[in-house]
Amino acid sequence: MPFVEQVQYEISSKCRLHPDNDMFRDQEQHKIHVDINEWRCGYCKKSFRAEKFLDQHFDNRHNNLLNVSHGKCLADLCGALHCDFVMNSKSSRSKCNPAAVAKNRHLCESLANRCFPINQGPSASRLHELFLRQFCDAHKCPRKSQPFPKGGRKQPSVFYLSISILTLMLLPIFYLIVYLYQREMRGGTQELKRIPRVGRKAKPS
Repeated sequence: MPFVEQVQYEISSKCRLHPDNDMFRDQEQHKIHVDINEWRCGYCKKSFRAEKFLDQHFDNRHNNLLNVSHGKCLADLCGALHCDFVMNSKSSRSKCNPAAVAKNRHLCESLANRCFPINQGPSASRLHELFLRQFCDAHKCPRKSQPFPKGGRKQPSVFYLSISILTLMLLPIFYLIVYLYQREMRGGTQELKRIPRVGRKAKPS
C-alpha cells in the first residue's frame, strides 16, 4: 500500500493485508508479462496469450505451490476495500443493502484495528485514521460519500471533456484554412511573376 510505504511503516504479520498472508502472492510474482499478448509462467517458462490462461495454468499445474498453510485469498476482503468501485462494476451502482454495508464496515474497521493499532505510536495512529477515511467511512446507506476521498481515481470533468471535443472538431477546420491560405499565397506569387516589366529599356548588346 503506497500510503504505508511512504511513512515506512511495517505492518504486523497478524494483519490480513500483510504480503505473507496472501496465498496467491508467489504466483503473482511468477507472472512474467513479456508483451501485450504474451504472458509467461515463471515456474516452467510456458507462454500464454492472456493472463487468464496463465491463471488457469497455475490452477492446473502449479496448484501445489500455493501458500495454503496460513495464507488467505485477499479477494475475501473486497467488500471492505471497495473492489467493485475500483473495477467499476455494476455492483457499485446497485441498491444499497444495509446488512451488507454493516458487515463490510465491521470488517473494514477490524482491518484498521488489526493492521494499524492506535497504541503503536503516531504513525500507526495516523494510518489508522487514514484507513478509516479512505475505506470505512464510505460504508453507509444511503451512499453519500465515495471511497478514496484522498487520492484514488480521478474522474474527468464535463468541462475538460467539452474542451477536448471542441478542440478535435475545430482542429481540422484550422488546418483547412491554413492550407487554403498557403495555396492562395502561392497562386498570387505565380501571377506576379507573369506580369511584364513595362517601361524598362533593354541593355545594349
